[in-house]
Amino acid sequence: MKTLKAGDKVPNFSSTDQDGNEISLSDYKGKKLVVFFYPAASTPTCTVEACNLRDHYQDLKDAGYSILGVSADTERKQSNFKEKYNFPFPLLADTDKEVINAFGVWGQKKFMGRTYNGIHRKTFIIDEDGVVSRVIDKVKAKIHADQILEA
Repeated sequence: MKTLKAGDKVPNFSSTDQDGNEISLSDYKGKKLVVFFYPAASTPTCTVEACNLRDHYQDLKDAGYSILGVSADTERKQSNFKEKYNFPFPLLADTDKEVINAFGVWGQKKFMGRTYNGIHRKTFIIDEDGVVSRVIDKVKAKIHADQILEA
């Protein structure tokens, strides 16, 4: 797993959101962007993380950030997740893992003695020029917005 690091240029990516709209990195040119990766929509920790970002969305916007959530879930699962919790930001349905692989967050994981491949929970802060300014490797779901804003 070759994960993007601070200072890396983010490769242009394209994927569809929960409503089937095409979203690309180039849509955010000139803006600060938070891209958070989570293993699966509507699972307990992923829900806590996304709800924390929702609850602090205005603070993040006031700091100049746009937000994108990404998982390999289908558009339908992402749509249900977004509607159920009223998220004000798009959720990418990266079923072909183009974005997930571009950021290097797919890889081997261990849970309860089992080894498998999946999405690593990571967040990337991207500057106005499309360069990673910071990576949050140890996401704390309950205080994730604080982790983003502390820089």
